[in-house]
Amino acid sequence: MKRDDLIKHLERHGCEFLREGGSHTIYVNRQVKKVSSVPRHREILEFTARKICKDLQIPPP
Repeated sequence: MKRDDLIKHLERHGCEFLREGGSHTIYVNRQVKKVSSVPRHREILEFTARKICKDLQIPPP
C-alpha cells in the first residue's frame, strides 16, 4: 500500500499528525487516546498498515 493512501485513510477516520520522529511520522487518534508511528517508506506492507490501524482503533484499509 502506498504511504500517501494510508495517511489519507488515517485522516479520514479522525487521526491527526502529531510530530515527525527520526524515521517515522507519528499519528494520534485523540478520541480514543491512541498513538502509532507510520514509517517513511513509499510502500508500506499490508500487515504493517493493518497493525497501524489496529493500534489507532480504526477500520483497516
